[in-house]
Amino acid sequence: MTGTTRLVDRHPGMTASELVEHLVPPRQFAAASFDNYIPDERYPSQAAAVETMRAFARGAASSRGGGLFRRRGAETPERPGVYLDGGFGVGKTHLLAALWHATSGRTFFGTFIEYTAIVGALGYREAVAHFRGAALIAIDEFELDDPGDTMVMSRLLGELVASGTRIAATSNTPPHALGEGRFAAQDFLREIHALADRFTTVRIDGEDYRKRDIEGHAVALEEDAWRARVAAHGGTVTVDAFADVLRHLSTVHPSRYIGLIRDVDAVAMTEVAELRSQTDALRLVAFIDRLYDAQIPIFATGVPLDQVFPDEMLAGGYRKKYLRATSRMIALTST
Repeated sequence: MTGTTRLVDRHPGMTASELVEHLVPPRQFAAASFDNYIPDERYPSQAAAVETMRAFARGAASSRGGGLFRRRGAETPERPGVYLDGGFGVGKTHLLAALWHATSGRTFFGTFIEYTAIVGALGYREAVAHFRGAALIAIDEFELDDPGDTMVMSRLLGELVASGTRIAATSNTPPHALGEGRFAAQDFLREIHALADRFTTVRIDGEDYRKRDIEGHAVALEEDAWRARVAAHGGTVTVDAFADVLRHLSTVHPSRYIGLIRDVDAVAMTEVAELRSQTDALRLVAFIDRLYDAQIPIFATGVPLDQVFPDEMLAGGYRKKYLRATSRMIALTST
């Protein structure tokens, strides 16, 4: 089907099985492997991270928790978890997806927000039942800004690791503050204190690949150009006012945002404006994550989308989420 529709008319209903079935790598990483990850020679930690992840994958293939983890020529008892710590766009998600593809058995791949949303939608015990027995739980963008969510995930991971599941996670760090990456990793390990000595932390330095070819702001179109882009698009385009999208997101559980964009080829929004509510901002971040995973372009008028987070929000505890969303909105409006 082609043409225009409205996000606000979509009210996705998804079963527990459907929610869990979506826990796979984004389609741009459908063919991700250790071989097609291209390390930046300027940052040796990238090549080192590839070798560490290969070793972790070999450990998963040879044993469920009793193998040997080789590093720098030495054999040490294998840890059931690996944590990739680095800035935006340095290839952490690619390596996480490559590990997922290299692991046999029941495997799940999702963002921290997706997992916590599913736990919220299903309830803790039902979520544990769905994930128990998995060979690998891959968690992209593990976040520390919500202590409640972090402790729920800590408890969940503790139960899964105890049953033999291996865990791999990533975190984002602002590119201009690489030291925060090490601090974030330690916070992560401290929060999941029951698992602290079971994770190998791997630092990855580098530049955001999305900014190598894209500079400046998210693209904001004039009305005539916006109408032309919508009309010229060959697929299904949702057309809504930005304020209406924010209101509608408040009526849909974040675990079901993926259902909002099912069979959508582009999202068009009018009258984008600076955000006033942090709750709206966090919902927008979760929605942008789903659009980015699906590589759905955005056509927008009004304020450039990378400027919707005011300075006071960027100075707060959710800074990392907003910076990630900013990078992704620049990319999605530039396609």
